[in-house]
Amino acid sequence: MRKFELIAPCHFGLEAVLKKEIIDLGYDVLQVEDGRITFFGDEEAVSRANVFLRSAERILIKVGSFHAETFEELFQGTKGLAWEEYIPRDGKFWVAKAASVKSKLFSPSDIQSIMKKAMVERLKESYHAGWFEENGASFPVRVFLMKDEVTVGLDTTGESLHKRGYRKLTAKAPIAENLAASLIMLTPWRGDRILVDPFCGSGTFPIEAALMAANMAPGMNRSFTAENWPEVVARRNWYDAVDEAGDMVDLDVVTDIQGYDIDDKMVSIARENARLAGVEKLIHFQRRPLSQLSHPKKYGFLITNPPYGERLEEKAALPALYKEIGERFAGLDSWSMYLITAYENAERDIGRKADKNRKIYNGMMKTYFYQYLGPRPPKRQKQED
Repeated sequence: MRKFELIAPCHFGLEAVLKKEIIDLGYDVLQVEDGRITFFGDEEAVSRANVFLRSAERILIKVGSFHAETFEELFQGTKGLAWEEYIPRDGKFWVAKAASVKSKLFSPSDIQSIMKKAMVERLKESYHAGWFEENGASFPVRVFLMKDEVTVGLDTTGESLHKRGYRKLTAKAPIAENLAASLIMLTPWRGDRILVDPFCGSGTFPIEAALMAANMAPGMNRSFTAENWPEVVARRNWYDAVDEAGDMVDLDVVTDIQGYDIDDKMVSIARENARLAGVEKLIHFQRRPLSQLSHPKKYGFLITNPPYGERLEEKAALPALYKEIGERFAGLDSWSMYLITAYENAERDIGRKADKNRKIYNGMMKTYFYQYLGPRPPKRQKQED
């Protein structure tokens, strides 16, 4: 079975979450960098990482790396990589994305064009061909340039791993599924504890929590680009990974996961998304305004993505909204609250400084994950923790 260096990109600020997931899957981490983890694995690791990792963006097979300060060095470095070990003669190949940070080469379109030409030249020599129809399986390439060091990877995933397949309908500004899952994993919440999202929108936080509680792998119901690369990853590995995931599912788990929204339509969308995810029985969604947020039990968790005020007219409403969040939270005995927001005055308006906060980049937007830590429940209630 072939061995690979695998690269898993993730949201900036959540590298520790992904590193733990990779180690828990049984693989050795080689390097931790801003926004990505490199680890060692075989063909089975490619399929298992795609199916099981909740916090990753995608899984790349590292083809190679080299130093390049000029386009000629980029061309020669790319041509020097063993593309024929991955791409068959009829393969469709292109540089899907180029990212450059603090490098002399910074034009994505030029980088993509030159690397494609270099790949063609290498494969012409390998296959003794003058041209390629490229009518076979797709082999998208992604490249990172950091301080003139070029890292090249084949994208085994295709559509980003945050697309689990269940979210057919969304809110105006939905949180990505892998970001929601990562944030939940940063908390002490477990499936037997209470979780409430008072701004649930299309239901992403409650659904990701329910998937965790039921031990459902996030990628078990979707497809991946590398499923069509039998010469690189044997098909049996994909079947085995999905079978492994299926054996672990426990839909009989008892949960107390709730999602509220002020908009009836969003509540309906959240319910439908939960149904598509197969966890509708594990979540209670209802229309409920923030002013009615309450819960009779102790030691619960508020985990939420409240409005940031991206629009000018929304910003005026934020101080009152976050003040009400603080008041509602204060009325929840022994609860913890975790919220991600780009609103800079969140702590001030909530009326309490967070016990911890963590800077996280949601795309290009800088956000903070504010963590208000409640007391631990008595040991009798937390034997599973």
